[in-house]
Amino acid sequence: MAGGKIRKEKPQKGGGGGGAHFQGGIPFHKSKGQHILKNPLLVDSIIQKSGIKHTDTILEIGPGTGNLTKKLLEAGKSVVAVELDPRMVLELQRRFQGTPYSSRLKVIQGDVLKCDLPYFDICVANIPYQISSPLTFKLLSHRPLFRCAVIMFQREFAMRLVAQPGDNLYCRLSVNTQLLARVNHLLKVGRNNFRPPPKVDSSVVRIEPRKPLPPVNFKEWDGLVRICFNRKNRTLGALFKQKNVLSMLEKNFKTLQALQLATEGFDHDAEMARSLSALGDTLGDMSIDKDEEKDDDDDDMEMDDGDAKASDFKNKIVGVLKLGDFEDKRASKLTQEDFMHLLSLFNRAGIHFS
Repeated sequence: MAGGKIRKEKPQKGGGGGGAHFQGGIPFHKSKGQHILKNPLLVDSIIQKSGIKHTDTILEIGPGTGNLTKKLLEAGKSVVAVELDPRMVLELQRRFQGTPYSSRLKVIQGDVLKCDLPYFDICVANIPYQISSPLTFKLLSHRPLFRCAVIMFQREFAMRLVAQPGDNLYCRLSVNTQLLARVNHLLKVGRNNFRPPPKVDSSVVRIEPRKPLPPVNFKEWDGLVRICFNRKNRTLGALFKQKNVLSMLEKNFKTLQALQLATEGFDHDAEMARSLSALGDTLGDMSIDKDEEKDDDDDDMEMDDGDAKASDFKNKIVGVLKLGDFEDKRASKLTQEDFMHLLSLFNRAGIHFS
């Protein structure tokens, strides 16, 4: 409802409605991510677990017909609702027109991924699942920082957000999100709590931005993590000996040497503003790192040692891994602190990932 394009539904033969479900005379379409919470007890539980203060400005994404919106207005000071579907915007305006809530509700019609979001203290939302990854990182790049976000996600996506080292679902999404925020699972939600019911179960997750943010170059961080999770169960020694990885790192190394780029005194705040949201740009709709599950192929061939210069750079990489005792470790078991340590070792050796 709040993100992505609205596609025209093709009329079905016999007037079947094209998979549309109705609430209050308005058809809802699964293709647009429109699944409305129908269980009032679940709505009350989400409100209670959100910890909303009466002074809070609340951001809601994809409000639909306003079942959650009404409870948010009762709990907080005001609600800013971002809705893509103009039919839902009209329904919201009609629902609250002439009530005490009308002056405390602001509705923005548009794509939440393209809108400039106003100030808010807390985000509470049941979102279209196809925008989960880009929305998460858009929120985490928003300034000023908000207190927390309580969001309904597809269950598998939620489990990846909260996964810890050693978990089967631990992936690049887990590492990047947890670098920027504390993430906790709050509720498991069955598909029958929605109208129309989605094909998957859901979960409610609490995301609390870290204050202050860790002092890392986020493009560098994501470049490192991307390599490590390309095959998360292979050793780092094997991953960093791949031809494509060595070639990319050596190119960066020579470019930075030629530019005599000084990395000390790096302006982390300025770089954060430019690159933070980029952590989510390439994670995909479900942020499932499909590359992790591929079989080994020719692209994984190690660089041979025939070229003396190439061999020297390869030895430099291996030396960094050995220095931190990382050569035989796997990304699937590394903590945030491990990745930070590894990145610092590479940077000290003049090796960069962006």
